[in-house]
Amino acid sequence: MKRRIALREGDITQERVDAIVNAANSALVLGAGVAGAIRHHGGPAIQEECDRIGPIGVGEAVVTGAGRLPARFVIHAASMPPGGAATEASVRSAFRRSLELARERGFRTLAVPAIGAGIAGFPLQRCAEVLLEEARAHLEGETTLEEIRFVLFGEPAFRMFEMVNDAAKVAESVARLRGETP
Repeated sequence: MKRRIALREGDITQERVDAIVNAANSALVLGAGVAGAIRHHGGPAIQEECDRIGPIGVGEAVVTGAGRLPARFVIHAASMPPGGAATEASVRSAFRRSLELARERGFRTLAVPAIGAGIAGFPLQRCAEVLLEEARAHLEGETTLEEIRFVLFGEPAFRMFEMVNDAAKVAESVARLRGETP
């Protein structure tokens, strides 16, 4: 089975995948940014389910239904406390847990935003580096995921992820040419 990472500019709430990842806060309140778009397009059922589950720890993730979204599920990756900021450790942990939940549920396709890089204030380039690194590592291991699709809102975010992904591919090629294991 060929596993892949895909990059797309667009609205994550319109993706037809097994699950989309929400850049969530630990209270699981669907406020602004990606979470607000999920609330708007998915309807009240998602927030109601979050209210029954939350709060969760920063760096954790949980699964809910997707309401009226075309995705089947939403994985809420809590990279920050309400009104707080995301850190590299919280972004990495929340995304890693999201990937584990996707594997546990047998998901094949997952759409992911720039977790922590919006309202939570995590630097976009470092976000791209962390998320792409975690995605590659996950796809190299035991998983049911066939595609991790990063769906970025706006061209600047898309271009940053594209640049970081291209740089990783170049580094991998150079390592192979040198006979090193990437």
